[in-house]
Amino acid sequence: MTNRIRTAFAALAMIAGVTVALPAAAQMVRAQDPQSVLAAMKAGGYSDATLGKDGEGDPKISAEIDGTTFHVYFYNCTGNKACATVQFHAGYDLKKPIKLERINEWNRTQRFGRAYVDDEGDPILQMDLDLDDGGVSRLLFIDNLEFWAAVVSKFETHIGF
Repeated sequence: MTNRIRTAFAALAMIAGVTVALPAAAQMVRAQDPQSVLAAMKAGGYSDATLGKDGEGDPKISAEIDGTTFHVYFYNCTGNKACATVQFHAGYDLKKPIKLERINEWNRTQRFGRAYVDDEGDPILQMDLDLDDGGVSRLLFIDNLEFWAAVVSKFETHIGF
């Protein structure tokens, strides 16, 4: 092969590599890009997901799982954007306060989904996801979202909701 042909081959390979990499990068879900999180949630079946802002002006997405409203809060933000992590969050308003022992049992026996009792005695369920340093693939984000839905369902059974 001549140097000219090798150079042409190298140029084509580099162009092909960039072309192949662009669609994969476009599918990454990143907290720095709340629209990517919203798009992944919609692709994962949460057509009701809406993007808004929390009380501090940071992005917040709201959606429902089987009638339970949950939120995706964005954390480690700079200037209400350029966020690094997200947190799935569901709060429950119970008729009578839940016993702390019941929440402690959840936290002791479950690996995913941290729970606590708020000031009114109502249970809160949360699960964090690190989307910093390039984010995660759309498929992995949807897998985490499906896992969150399973945790919510199991938690609701646990608290008798």
